Amino acid sequence: MSYAMFRSQRRGLGTRRLLLLLLLLAVWEAGSGQVHYSVPEEAKHGTFVGRIAQDLGLELTELVPRLFRVASKGHGDLLEVNLQNGILFVNSRIDREELCGRSLECSIHLEVIVDRPLQVFHVEVEVKDINDNPPVFSLREQKLLISESKQPDSHFPLEGASDADIGENALLTYRLSQNEYFSLESPTHSKQTKRLSLTLKKYLDREETPEINLLLTAADGGKPELTGTVLLFVQVLDINDNDPEFEQSEYKVRLMENVAKETFVIKLNATDRDEGVNGEVTYSLMSVKPNGKLLFTLDENNGEVRVNGSLDYEENKFYEIEVQATDKGNPPMAGHCTVWVEILDANDNAPEVTVTSLSLPVREDTQPSTVIALISVSDRDSGANGQLICSLTPNVPFKLVSTFKNYYSLVLDSALDRERVANYVLVVTARDGGSPSLSTTASMYVEVADVNDNAPAFAQPEYTVFVKENNPPGCHIFTVSARDADAQENALVSYSLVERRVGERALSSYVSVHAESGKVYALQPLDHEELELLQFQVSARDAGVPPLGSNVTLQVFVLDENDNAPALLPLRPGAGGAGGALSELVSRSVGAGHVVAKVRAVDADSGYNAWLSYELQPAAGGARSPFRVALYTGEISTTRSLDEADLARQRLLVLVKDHGEPALTATATVLLSLVESGQAPKASSRVLAGAAGAEAALVDVNVYLIIAICAVSSLLVLTLLLYTALRCSAPPTEGACGPGKPTLVCSSAVGSWSYSQQRRQRVCSGEGPPKTDLMAFSPCLPPGSDREVEGERQDAGSNHPGQVIVQS
Repeated sequence: MSYAMFRSQRRGLGTRRLLLLLLLLAVWEAGSGQVHYSVPEEAKHGTFVGRIAQDLGLELTELVPRLFRVASKGHGDLLEVNLQNGILFVNSRIDREELCGRSLECSIHLEVIVDRPLQVFHVEVEVKDINDNPPVFSLREQKLLISESKQPDSHFPLEGASDADIGENALLTYRLSQNEYFSLESPTHSKQTKRLSLTLKKYLDREETPEINLLLTAADGGKPELTGTVLLFVQVLDINDNDPEFEQSEYKVRLMENVAKETFVIKLNATDRDEGVNGEVTYSLMSVKPNGKLLFTLDENNGEVRVNGSLDYEENKFYEIEVQATDKGNPPMAGHCTVWVEILDANDNAPEVTVTSLSLPVREDTQPSTVIALISVSDRDSGANGQLICSLTPNVPFKLVSTFKNYYSLVLDSALDRERVANYVLVVTARDGGSPSLSTTASMYVEVADVNDNAPAFAQPEYTVFVKENNPPGCHIFTVSARDADAQENALVSYSLVERRVGERALSSYVSVHAESGKVYALQPLDHEELELLQFQVSARDAGVPPLGSNVTLQVFVLDENDNAPALLPLRPGAGGAGGALSELVSRSVGAGHVVAKVRAVDADSGYNAWLSYELQPAAGGARSPFRVALYTGEISTTRSLDEADLARQRLLVLVKDHGEPALTATATVLLSLVESGQAPKASSRVLAGAAGAEAALVDVNVYLIIAICAVSSLLVLTLLLYTALRCSAPPTEGACGPGKPTLVCSSAVGSWSYSQQRRQRVCSGEGPPKTDLMAFSPCLPPGSDREVEGERQDAGSNHPGQVIVQS
């Protein structure tokens, strides 16, 4: 009865039929010991299922004492028993599709357990299906790609829907939205193997209808029925059935002939009604007439025509370009058009300059107005664009002279000087009268050829050279150098001596000069005592034709070296002693400081090397001598009064030494005989007589010497005046031999002293007799000295031209 009530709630029909079924089940369960119930899925919480305690034959009062309990493997919370009334009810949501999937039978197995005594009852609760699941498509949208070339009655399979219910609730039917192209073919109950598909009713045209949207609906057999839909997106695939088409069949364009490369000409556009590769268009040049295919380029992708070469109006005024547009279909289809390009004239031709008959190099002695080159100019343009003006680089010794229309001569305008400008870069400019005007330049390299018009030149007109005497033969003493401003062989300088006589000998016996390097060599040792100044000239000549040359003067001063030892002179003319010793008689009565003798010596050297000093050597045995010798005069005087204890014969050794480096010496032996005062007058009278004779002879010599000095001094003054005049007219030179009197500061045992030296010099200038002068010096002695030192140099004919005589 309760089951019938439940069925009446679900459906109002077939109550009797269900009641009978329940009675039969109850009878079957009583016979089998198992209770069966049924409940629809999705029943609400608390829905009555059955009086399980009553059906199992259990009293309500014994349910609790006997620990009544229900167990269900995996489904314990779906159904529950009310222990107060023994009713089995729905405890939570029951989903048949979740429990059993698409199985036709779906039940929940319960085990009812009671104790005292222990009994186990099996209860089956059948879950009935209801139409609670609509048909479902796996995709919300199905996409079909169909070519427009498909024939009518072509079939296109579709994916059907699915329904989680069973039985009639899962029995699906399909319907398609209205359209003119497709119909739906669905499986029937008699032919379940037939697939769901679309059938093409008429031809497709992608260009008219590229896409078709359809709605497919699936409905189940439940009551009320449930439906599901899917959107069918049909995309019509293109085939290559349309040609590319240009907007025009002919195009006309104008271009100036001076346009640059890559200049835009025109952009062509061809369209193809197809799509994809069938609608992709590429462009190509079929031909460019006349013979100008390389003058234009066409971009195969965007259809841009650009200039690729130089367009020349003088060559072609029109170009015909055939263009083809091709799609990428299979097979490809093509369209065509023609582009007419008109070329407009412009001043695009620069003048041309041609140089002919160029006479190079040009000698620097070429006369003005001489034609150097012929020049012609031309221009391919016409009218004002072809009228030319020709010009030359300014500030050059050349000019252009027009000889005929567009013909010019390059002529020399002024004298050339290779040493000032060795070459010229001439730029000839030709400019036309176009707007804007164009110009062309031509460069000419004009080399000026050298002629021998410059003589070798020395840096100075004369040089002063100092050479020590006793030089080794062949030693290098100086190098002369002359520069020639010319070039090549005209600047090749060679050197030679200007041969002269030096006394009795040729100049070439003293010196030589190397022809190429200009080195001057001394061929033999030079002797200061023989030759103090050697003056000569060196000639420098080039190798030009005719050769040019110049001379330079060399003044070679031979510097003195200490190569002559002092030479002793007799105390008086005719005096002498044994073994070369000097003898004198000295009275014992003379007092201290009395001069008893004088040592005379000369040195052939000059300057320091001829400056003599005298020293008294210690006596043998260390005995103290009563005599002394003056350091610079050589006078021997007493240091004290003589007495009887002094030896009758006194032997004195006087060392004469010069101041050279190293010093050279000579030793004089003086024998003094001490006599009594009675004998002294005789001896003194003899000494005085001898001295008087020597003095007279010396006076005679001095007279001649004075005369010679006056003559030589006069000649020297004239020479100096002439030399000064020449020096004033010549540029000043600096050197160790410049004007001025040298002052030498000397240091000796008696202190510092200075002297101004003037001495005779034998000057050899290469011509004329040697010059002679006299030089004397006076030492500065301490105050109170009454001695006087005189130096004199003897004249020609003497074997010692550098002698200095020191006397009282």
